[in-house]
Amino acid sequence: MGTIKTTPITRVKSITKDDFINNYYKKQRPVLIENLSKEWPAYNKWNLDYIQSLAGDQIVPLYNNEPTKGRQNSVVPAKKMKLYDYIEILKTQPTDLRMFFYNVLQKMPELTKDFSYPDIGLKFFKKLPVMFFGGKGSKVLAHYDMDLADLVHFHFHGTKKVTLFAPDQAKHLYKVPFTVHNLECIDMDHPDFEKYPALQLAEGISVEMKHGDALYMPSGYWHYITYEDGGFSITLRAFPRRFKQFTEFVTNIVFMRTFENLMRRTIGQKWVDYKEQKMVERVNKKYYSSYTNG
Repeated sequence: MGTIKTTPITRVKSITKDDFINNYYKKQRPVLIENLSKEWPAYNKWNLDYIQSLAGDQIVPLYNNEPTKGRQNSVVPAKKMKLYDYIEILKTQPTDLRMFFYNVLQKMPELTKDFSYPDIGLKFFKKLPVMFFGGKGSKVLAHYDMDLADLVHFHFHGTKKVTLFAPDQAKHLYKVPFTVHNLECIDMDHPDFEKYPALQLAEGISVEMKHGDALYMPSGYWHYITYEDGGFSITLRAFPRRFKQFTEFVTNIVFMRTFENLMRRTIGQKWVDYKEQKMVERVNKKYYSSYTNG
């Protein structure tokens, strides 16, 4: 077992539009901005009790860390329950149940009064503010967002840890073909370097997020997340404007996910096992070849 190499993220208290654009957006460098949400009503209002008070009787899909098997689609909820009851779990006990891509405009539009889109030079897509919830100890598989958006991710209620990887690190991360995530059986906190030696070459960026912190994740950046406490976040996204990224975004949405789900439905677990095995063999072969030649 080992530990993946990381360096701490750049942290700033506040930032100007020019500074953000020139030093982070144009260079596609992540940064954590501590005070970006300080003027929002959400900074003082948003906690699990407040969200629970607005939950009503709505039912939400929840996901855990069990890999999808056989002929299931690649993203399948583990269960559904009332949002009120789920938040009660988050407040009282550890759980690996998570909720992601909760559409605020559709599900809880009153929350839009509590935040605004920061004037830092990003052209935000204002029709899709989405929230993510996780329990103490829950982990989010290392992945990058399929739409390749530039993300500003605000965390509330508690602490969570994020490890970021630049897109050029994907070759070391054992990315599963026709998906946007790495091998689900890898423990990113304690990786097995004998089975997955290429992870020794990966270089990440470590982030600790506390209530109100804002994390800028450039387009295509991988992120692996561990919730230290039950909590939630909201992500504001700016869709890619560069031609190459936009083309990949369309390919991901139109082709990759459709093809993956078709193969799962027709071939099932044999497809999953085959592509994962071939990928591991390929990545390990490349690692040992470069290690020997180096």
